[in-house]
Order: sequence, then C-alpha cells, then structure tokens
Amino acid sequence: MPVTRHAFTKVASNSHWQFFATLSRASRGLALTWFTLIVVRGLLPIGLVLAIGEVVAAVGTGTSLVGGLSVIVIVFTLSQILASVHAQIGVNLGDRMSTYLQDQLLNATLSPNGLRHMESPDLADSLSAAQDFDLGRSGPPMDISIGIIAGGLVEFVIGLGQVGVLAAYRWWVALVVGAVWMSTHWLLRDSMTASRLDEQIQFAQRRAEYTYRLAVDPPAAKEIRLFGLSGWTVDQFVENSRQLIDLRWKAMRLRQKSMVWSILLLVGMNMGLFGLLARDAANGALDLGQITVFAQAAVGAAALAFGGLNWALPPAAESVALITNLRQSMESEGQLLDGDISAHSLPKRAITFQELTFSYPGGSAPVLDGLNLAIEAGKSIAIVGVNGAGKTTLIKLLCRLYDPDHGAIEADGTDLRDLDIASWRSRLSVIFQDFVHYDLSVRDNVAPHGAPDQLIWETLADAGMSSITSLDTILAKGYDGGTDLSGGQWQRIAIARALCEIRQGAGVVILDEPTAQLDVRGELEIFDRILEATKGKTTILVSHRFSTVRRVDKIVVLEGGRVIEQGSHDALMATQGRYREMFDLQASRFTVGEG
Repeated sequence: MPVTRHAFTKVASNSHWQFFATLSRASRGLALTWFTLIVVRGLLPIGLVLAIGEVVAAVGTGTSLVGGLSVIVIVFTLSQILASVHAQIGVNLGDRMSTYLQDQLLNATLSPNGLRHMESPDLADSLSAAQDFDLGRSGPPMDISIGIIAGGLVEFVIGLGQVGVLAAYRWWVALVVGAVWMSTHWLLRDSMTASRLDEQIQFAQRRAEYTYRLAVDPPAAKEIRLFGLSGWTVDQFVENSRQLIDLRWKAMRLRQKSMVWSILLLVGMNMGLFGLLARDAANGALDLGQITVFAQAAVGAAALAFGGLNWALPPAAESVALITNLRQSMESEGQLLDGDISAHSLPKRAITFQELTFSYPGGSAPVLDGLNLAIEAGKSIAIVGVNGAGKTTLIKLLCRLYDPDHGAIEADGTDLRDLDIASWRSRLSVIFQDFVHYDLSVRDNVAPHGAPDQLIWETLADAGMSSITSLDTILAKGYDGGTDLSGGQWQRIAIARALCEIRQGAGVVILDEPTAQLDVRGELEIFDRILEATKGKTTILVSHRFSTVRRVDKIVVLEGGRVIEQGSHDALMATQGRYREMFDLQASRFTVGEG
C-alpha cells in the first residue's frame, strides 16, 4: 500500500531535524563553520542595504560618500570571499556526510547476525532507495545537495534580515510581508510530496539500478553480448529511469490552484507595500535614503519564498531518515538472539536436528517440515536429494544464519540458540555453492582473517592449486598484474579457504557442492584430500554426485523437507529405495556417455 501524504509530511518534519543533527555527527567542526557562515552571509546584505541608503541620502544632501561607499566595498568583498569559502566547506562537509551515511548503511546491513533482513523484498526496495543519496538518480548527490541547501538557508536568513529592516518602517508591515512570503511554503507544499519512501518510487529506482548494473558490471557482460541484449538492456534502463522520473515529476510539479493563490497573495501584498512606501515618500514621511532602504528590503524579503531549499532539503533529509529507519528495521528483522554459552570444542558427541520446521520470509510452504537427524561427531555424512529438498537451507540453519520456526538444533544437547553465535561460527568451516569471489589477493581469498604464508601455501597445495606463484596476485583482471580464474580454479580456492579454517581450529566442516565445477577425476582427487584433511572432524557434504558421496560414513536422503532414508552407501543400495533410484539414474548417464 503506497505511503500516504500524511506519512510524508510526518517523516519530513522529523527528517529535517535528523538531517541537520547528522551533519554535526559527520563533522562537528565543519558543520559549525558551515552554519556560522550561513548566518554571516545571510546578515551581510543588511549592511549593504543600509549603506546604499546612506549613499543615496548623501547624494541628495551633498554630504560625503566615503563612509557609505567604504561599507559597500567591504560588504561586497566579504560576500564574494565567504561565498567561495562556504562552497569549499560545503563540498568537504558533503563528502564527510556521504562517508558517514555509507558507514551507517554498511552497519545497517552487516550488524544483524542473521540473514532474514537481506532477503526481505520490502527491505530490499528500501535499501536500494537509501543508496541513492550518493548515486544521484532521484536527486542530487549529497555533496551537491549540501551546496544547494546552504544557498537556500543563506537566502532564508537574508529574507529574515530584510523583514527585520522593514520592522524599522512599521512593525506590522514586517509581519505581513514575512507572513505572505512564508505562506508560499504552505500553499505549494503539494509540490514536495515526492518521496523516496513511496513504494512505487522505490521499486522503479531498484529496477533502474539493477539494469544499470547489468550493463556496467562484468558478470552479465558475456551473455548480454552473446544474446544481443545490449539494446534491450539500454531500453530497460531508459524505461525504468523514465518511470522513476515521471513518478517524481508527477508528485513534484506545481499545482495550478496553489500557484494562482500564491500569485494573488504576492501581487496584492507587494502592491499594497510599494503603494504605502510611495504615499509616505510623497508626503515627506520618508526621505530619499529611507525610501531606498525600505524598497530594497521589500525586494530582499522575497528570499523567504518557496524555492531551492524546498527542492533540495527533503530528498537529502529523507536519505538520512531512510538510512536511520533502515538500520532499525534491519536490526529488528535480521538480529538473532545471542546465547552466552561458549561453543569451544563442540561438538564432542553429536549434532541433532529435532522436529525442524522452517519457511523463508514470504514463503507459502515450509522448506523443512519436521526434519529429524543425528550427526555423530567426528564422522562424515553426505546429504543428497533433488533440487529444492532443503539441503542448503539445512546448512544455513546449522550455521545459525536463520533460526528454525519450530524445533531445535542441538550440539551435545545444547540448543544452538543458547550458544554464543560468534563462538559457534568459529567452530565452522563452510563452503557454500555460491561462495564469494573476492577481488583481492590470493592471500586474502584463502585466509580473510589472516594466516601464516606457509599455512596458506600448504592449503593451496592440498586443494590442487599448485599453479599459484604468488600470494599477492589479485584475482581479478581489473587490477595491474591481476588475473581471473576458471570456475574450477575458483572452487579450489574456496576449498583452500575451508582447509585453512580447519588447520586453524574449526571442528565442523560443511561443504555445499564444493566440487560442482570440477570434472569427475578432479572431484574424486579433491574429495579424497578433503576427507584426509578432515579426519576426526565432523564433516557434512552436500552433493549431487553419487560417485563422491559413497566415500562418507553415512548418507542422508532429503525429500519434501524431511529425512526419508539414511545409512551407508551399501546399505542404501540394498534397500532399493530412493537413493538407489537416484544412484542408478546418474550411473546410467555415465554409461550412456561412455557408450
């Protein structure tokens, strides 16, 4: 359901204060200087108006012009110098603000110790919108916004100062002029209803960002060219961007009725004000210098009107509010309750899954449904089953990236939810099937937390990556001396990463399709090395290749979110059940291929 205009107004009123408070948190010294210059630059025109009035009066009376002209020169020179200084400070402050918000955004995504917040569709839209403060798709980037906001605030202070000058003419005139110019903010408020909080805008922005990344990031480059999708990708980006712009324009355009009322009020007020000044000048109530001062102040009060500040401040402030709210929402969605029991040396006896039930956010059916399983410590097991049987989900729960909806996972009788999460995860060495290719050195890919070089070389050798000649080589072609690897070579790097963790004390080894991109011979070689390296460790293998899983101590067959068979390879083959059916089917493919 779209966010209502009332919600926009409520968020805006709070987010403006959040924005200015965040400026101070980003850099207190720069923010104080920035605000001080806004006030000084806003008040300088008062001196200019008064000095011009003095010069005009001096011309009329034939007195000296030196004093008035000197003030004009000083004020004008200061205005130019301070404007340049203010602009530079604004750019610096904008950079500091961007860095601060990036830090907050990273904390929002990384602080929760679970994964549920990263797979929520609603939070994904909000995250995409929150990132726009530095991308400039639906508003200027932060360093530019700061400059526009500074200019708008300086104009606002100028307007207040000129209204103060008019108070010397008649106090009620100053109130009327100030009130009429300020009323434009209320009359034209409908032109600021576009918000990054709107669900349609968030979705359009997410799609535009996605198609942009398709075009400029390497992973999709081959398919885009191979299938002739370059034009389609550009068209998609243009269409999504146009939709985003149209949505914002529709919400931000000036409304005819509001414009008419604003024009009528301003015309009426200015006609009355200048008519009053003309009458007093004709009656001799005001001399030439005074009429000059008050006429300039009447014009200068227009700086209070609806303008650049109204366009620049809301999106910048909303970015801050979005990131602040996103951090709270992600914390609430993704944070798992942390236990206080150390997982040191666990498990010594067994890991047990008891009546385990789990569904993903937004999922209609449970992925795991009453699953029961016991894994003896120090033994190796393989988990097999068709796609969607729940194998990878089971691994995620064992790693405590999620908590089960019902049931429990226990290590030596202790519920994982009672264990310290960091302590438990330090006991795990995991390779996921979608493991990360870090654009970093070989050293950092194998041992992100650090390890002696000799240990890294040994694990690379165990993983069959003896072709590596330097640990400093960047594993990405976009860097000087960098190189890319084949899918199989990357898989060996990931295996080396897991072996390194094992050498450094991990007690549970989890391999989710660790050799899917290796040929059969390479897979058998690597898996034999893994089993050798993990002797005495609890080893859990997820694989579709039955030639590999037959080497483990026990095989578990998952189907429909439950364990339907378990036992050794020979026992399961003798049972003539689901495992035998899948094994024979895969074996027949190899037989056909050989024939």
